[in-house]
Amino acid sequence: MQVTTKVIPFAITLAFAGAASAQQVVKIGHVAPISGPSAHLGKDNENAARMAIDELNSKGFAINGQKVTLQLVSEDDGADPKQGTAVAQKLVDARVNGVIGHLNSGTTVPASKIYDDAGIPQISPATTAPQYTAQRFPGAFRVVASDVKLGSTLGKYAVDTVKAKNIAIIDDRTTYGQGVADQFAKGVKGPGVRVVGREFTSATATDYTAILTSIKARKPDLIFFGGMDSVAGPMLKQVKALGIEARFMGGDGMCTDALGRLAGAGLGEGKVICAEAGGVKGPQEKVMEDFRARYKKKFNMDVQLYAPYVYDAVMVMATAMQNAKSADPARYLPELKKIKYEGVTGTIQFDDKGDIRDGALTLFTYKGGKRSKIDVVR
Repeated sequence: MQVTTKVIPFAITLAFAGAASAQQVVKIGHVAPISGPSAHLGKDNENAARMAIDELNSKGFAINGQKVTLQLVSEDDGADPKQGTAVAQKLVDARVNGVIGHLNSGTTVPASKIYDDAGIPQISPATTAPQYTAQRFPGAFRVVASDVKLGSTLGKYAVDTVKAKNIAIIDDRTTYGQGVADQFAKGVKGPGVRVVGREFTSATATDYTAILTSIKARKPDLIFFGGMDSVAGPMLKQVKALGIEARFMGGDGMCTDALGRLAGAGLGEGKVICAEAGGVKGPQEKVMEDFRARYKKKFNMDVQLYAPYVYDAVMVMATAMQNAKSADPARYLPELKKIKYEGVTGTIQFDDKGDIRDGALTLFTYKGGKRSKIDVVR
């Protein structure tokens, strides 16, 4: 029998201020693509993590009655799986007490094994691939609904509300893009409904003429794209250039304010429908508006997409540490599993796999170049 042991990082490091006193420092790792096509989303995430930590420090954050300083240790994974595992190991070597990230499913899933081996809890604010929590790592959590719910909800909406009959599906062959497209395909069931084409591109491609021309010949009334806004935007321009009149649908990766700028005239009016994992309505909308205003005041820019979920993820981790009276991962992990936190994005609780309970989805369309909310569903 081979016995494996987890390497538990030092819970708290000491940063000495002068000769007479010492202040405890708790390191919170954060990973997202700060470079590359999705850098605008990665920077959005990093900003929110910094905002949460700055607010906690300014309020005199304490664990077990002792004031500590939270320190953000931020890394760039470039949305690349190899880079993602490299920076994950870097955070383990830096002895972080917990990790917020990654953004992309393709980097989160392989990195999660590294954090699990080191016994470091990880909360992803954006990963939707079912594989992430299906691994059953005890320290892996997410604060957004998975692709199972996102894809199936969009599939049902395409059939029941949009009344699409001939549906074409394109994905970018990333873990996220292919995963959400697969789940969407499972959701498009109904009398007379057909998937008339399943095509794929890449996350770095710029010319989609060949696959769009092939799809056009099949006369779809709806095209679903699994991928990010950096591909969906240019693709919409080419859809328009080819005279394809189909509605265009996608998941949270393309459901950004930036899509209007990236798609230009290809965006149309009410032509695009997308879903964002998460969402609030009723009294919670005021809480979200206040967060967005604070974010804009601090960074002089609007929230892009996942910032509220990053902010809540940091707060959830910090609260678990306080409840456990320790920043030692082995001691605060049980508190993370049973936490009930009222955040910007609503109530956060995790199921036995680490998925958020009763996760919300927000359906959007675009009017006047801007996102317009259709509804929040659970």
